[in-house]
Amino acid sequence: MQNRGSEFRGSELIEALNQVAREKGIDKEIIYEAIETSLVSACKKNFGSNQNVRVSIDRDTGDVKVYSQKEAVEEVTDAATQISLDDARQMSQSYEIGDVVELAVMPRNFGRISAQTAKQVVVQKFREAEREKLFNEYITKEREIVIGTVQRREHRNVYIALSKIDAVLSPNEQIPGESYDAQDRIKVYVTEVKLTSKGPQVHVSRTHPELVKRLFEQEVPEVYDGVVEIMSIAREAGSRTKLAVSSRNKHVDAVGACVGQNGVRVNVVVAELRGEKIDIINWNEDPEVYIASALSPSRVVTVQVNPKDQSAKVVVPDNQLSLAIGRDGQNARLAAKLTGWRIDIKSESQARSLRFLADDEADEYDEEDNYEYDDGYEDDYDYEDDDYDDREYEEDGEYESGDGDGDKETIKDENEDEDRYDDAEGDEDAYGEDGGDAPNEEGSP
Repeated sequence: MQNRGSEFRGSELIEALNQVAREKGIDKEIIYEAIETSLVSACKKNFGSNQNVRVSIDRDTGDVKVYSQKEAVEEVTDAATQISLDDARQMSQSYEIGDVVELAVMPRNFGRISAQTAKQVVVQKFREAEREKLFNEYITKEREIVIGTVQRREHRNVYIALSKIDAVLSPNEQIPGESYDAQDRIKVYVTEVKLTSKGPQVHVSRTHPELVKRLFEQEVPEVYDGVVEIMSIAREAGSRTKLAVSSRNKHVDAVGACVGQNGVRVNVVVAELRGEKIDIINWNEDPEVYIASALSPSRVVTVQVNPKDQSAKVVVPDNQLSLAIGRDGQNARLAAKLTGWRIDIKSESQARSLRFLADDEADEYDEEDNYEYDDGYEDDYDYEDDDYDDREYEEDGEYESGDGDGDKETIKDENEDEDRYDDAEGDEDAYGEDGGDAPNEEGSP
């Protein structure tokens, strides 16, 4: 096949394309192909929609050649797409029936209208290439932490400026009570990156449990290296998080590594989460030990598990019941999420009077005194904040128990000065902005 073409000298074209490629960060080959496609569209306006046209740009010189493609036939029935074999062989004796013959052409009126068409196609290709480039850059950051600057708020959405794009922090991904002021620098967890007709869209979160895990990976080398593994996370964003950790090296203390000397490592994470409390416990394959640890900082007398329905009965000291349950049931709820077990908690006196742990009497206690938790969210529980199971949490941290007839018994922690978990006073036994001393045996300060 012989190629003869009309040439458009493009000494300035190469320089212009190189400049665009540098500024936009787009592969030059994509630009060349975009221009060739646009010129084909422009030529078809001159020749008609049924005309087969090929445009070629020399990558070294920038010369543009335009060819009309026709099929070699015995008898021509469509002059726009066919050429006789005799005419084809006048150019080259090698042509046979069915071969495609390319004829050099000079498009008519290849001026303002054609150039405008070419420009529109090229601009569109540039936009598509930029969108794809951005998408490919940020898709690798999915399920990772990125640092951004609060840009603006539109309705209830907060827009976080990343390096080349604005990410969306939707209302359900915002920590309750957390303020997002313009120019604040925050860390966010990338939940999803998707390509839309308007370009890539990045969705981020401040409430996702994996945000806490990634923060510990940044602050704790043992977690980043895999020596210490975060086995489970239960989080109520803005309030409290529980972590279960395990060490693959018997010489490395998993809880101690995450806490750091004088709590320096965990306090960095707490500060990034604006004071969210964090409890760190040792993961254990024995569910009884694991559940008892998950209810920290409460002390547990005994745990009885039922693997068939993934439930557990827990007995705690009388003065630890409010501590085990937590304010509005939070401590027990997070423990259930962390372990994946339904947790039923009773005090020692309740357990004795109701034969709580006796197999033959296990289902005969008054349901009014039953505290049940599963691994669902708060909406899964049938209690009211102001009247939780006929018991009330007082402002001074006392726990009042009523039997339904109006008489109430006040129970106080006998060890209040030593290890009282005063939930109403701000959870002093958990890591917060006020730091804390060395952690207790379960990793809570």
